[in-house]
Formats: sequence, structure tokens, C-alpha cells
Amino acid sequence: MPPRAKDTAADRLFGALANPTRREVLDLLLDGPQTVTDIAARFSMARPSVSEHLKVLRDSALVTEEKRGRHRYYAINPEPISDLVAWLHPYERFWRARMKALGSVLDEI
Repeated sequence: MPPRAKDTAADRLFGALANPTRREVLDLLLDGPQTVTDIAARFSMARPSVSEHLKVLRDSALVTEEKRGRHRYYAINPEPISDLVAWLHPYERFWRARMKALGSVLDEI
């Protein structure tokens, strides 16, 4: 197998999603755009730590940042998630076929 570049969009996406805190931040943003202060209030960590997680999410395009006055609001960007779903689709088809074959074997038994 040829070596892969480790800094592709997919690598950044999977790297961002690998961290449970970042997944929890995404869950919070399902309620709508929030400031870093609003997000940090939900965690027992300092605001700069939350900002670091938001930077990773921004760099992977999972969230967008919009400046409104003195505050920056973060919101989910659905496009990378849909790209992820499209990437996973062949694997879903593979496992559905395997489960159907298993069902057939079990029916024969």
C-alpha cells in the first residue's frame, strides 16, 4: 500500500472526531450557534482549552466562526458530515450484504 499524506481533509476530520470533548462540543452546537463562553460553561476546563478544541473543529471545517460585535459564534458546518456519510456508504453496503448472508445461513440451520 502506498504511503499516505497525513494532512488530508479526511485525516483532519477523523482526527477532530476522535476526541470525545470535540464530539460533545458538536452535540452542544446542535442547539444552534454559541459563543466560546457559552460552550466553556458546560465543561470543567478553562476557556483557552475550549478554544483549542474549537480551533481543531474549525480547521477540519466541522464548525464555522462568525464574529458579531465583541463575540465569536460557533456553528456546525454540515458539509464535512455529509462527506463522511458518503465515504462510509460503501462500508454500510458491505456490512448489510454480510448480515444478509449470515441471515441466510442461520435460516438454513
